[in-house]
Amino acid sequence: MMKFVKAHACGNDFVILEETVAQRNHAVLAKRLCSRNTSIGADGIEFLERRADGSFFLRLFNADGSEAELSGNGTRCVAAWLAEQEGKETVALGTHGGVRRCRVVRQEGREWWIESGMGVPRVMPRKLEIEGIDGVLDGAMVNVGNPHFVLFPERKDFGTHGMTWQEIGAKLAVDRHFPHGTNVEFVRMKKKDEIEFRIFERGCGPTTSSGTGTCASSAAAMTLKGAARELTAMAEGGAQTVVWPDAGSEMLLTGPAEIICRGEVEFG
Repeated sequence: MMKFVKAHACGNDFVILEETVAQRNHAVLAKRLCSRNTSIGADGIEFLERRADGSFFLRLFNADGSEAELSGNGTRCVAAWLAEQEGKETVALGTHGGVRRCRVVRQEGREWWIESGMGVPRVMPRKLEIEGIDGVLDGAMVNVGNPHFVLFPERKDFGTHGMTWQEIGAKLAVDRHFPHGTNVEFVRMKKKDEIEFRIFERGCGPTTSSGTGTCASSAAAMTLKGAARELTAMAEGGAQTVVWPDAGSEMLLTGPAEIICRGEVEFG
């Protein structure tokens, strides 16, 4: 039997496992345990390594078994778990996308509100021609420790070029322009200090929220659309707050995380 914890951040859900139980079966565990119908169900697994020097390191595996650099929401879920179980009000979590420093802002019932340092985003405007999509996609590649492509559709349903956002996201996520795949966000400006967006995640598909997607969407909106340097980003799963003072500063992301359950699961 394998002990697990499950948590979510705005509906973006993760299983948390200690690295010691993985035994090099990370991809297999992810595909099996993330199954919605036959196992725990999740968008991905965060494997938590406790190193000899007292530091922490996370490896994120998506539901399809692929490994990603990091997840902003997944990192926040792990920070909430360490706050709840071990009383850690601040924690540095290493990832393949860099160290993310998390700080508990407040607790409201079962929700932990956590501020995370998300590094310095890089926004690169791009016009892409994609096979199977009519016309040119005008957007931006954004790196926040992992890759994103951000679009600004005019339609209220986030569709563009005669297609739904889900259809375009599925094509872009695996297009040849992105050798390692990409996450895709569709952003609409609501007010100068508020955006609304949808997410198609590499290795997972449509999700209700994304921490790095929130940061990428916000960075693109600030850089290309004149959005305020402190704004609210609203995804289907809820709102997060983003602060990015200037292009050379670290972006700060604040949002909730909640421990859903803990238990044991069979594997073998």
